[in-house]
Amino acid sequence: MAINPMKLLQIKSLWDRFTTNHPKFPKFLQAVGTDSIREGSIIEMTITTPEGDNISSNIRVTADDMQLVATLKEIAQGM
Repeated sequence: MAINPMKLLQIKSLWDRFTTNHPKFPKFLQAVGTDSIREGSIIEMTITTPEGDNISSNIRVTADDMQLVATLKEIAQGM
């Protein structure tokens, strides 16, 4: 699978706008990115719709997941 450099630039631009609109989110990612996510950790996400409905899901991080976590950390540090 080839990575389109133009898409990477688009993602960077969108990320910059997102972090400007939501400045607490990058700080949260920095806090959990240090050593909080490791094998056995549970990552949970809840979405609350404007109508008040909640949709939740969670995963337990496995050893296989840790390479992805490490790669995402590297990408985030470069942004």
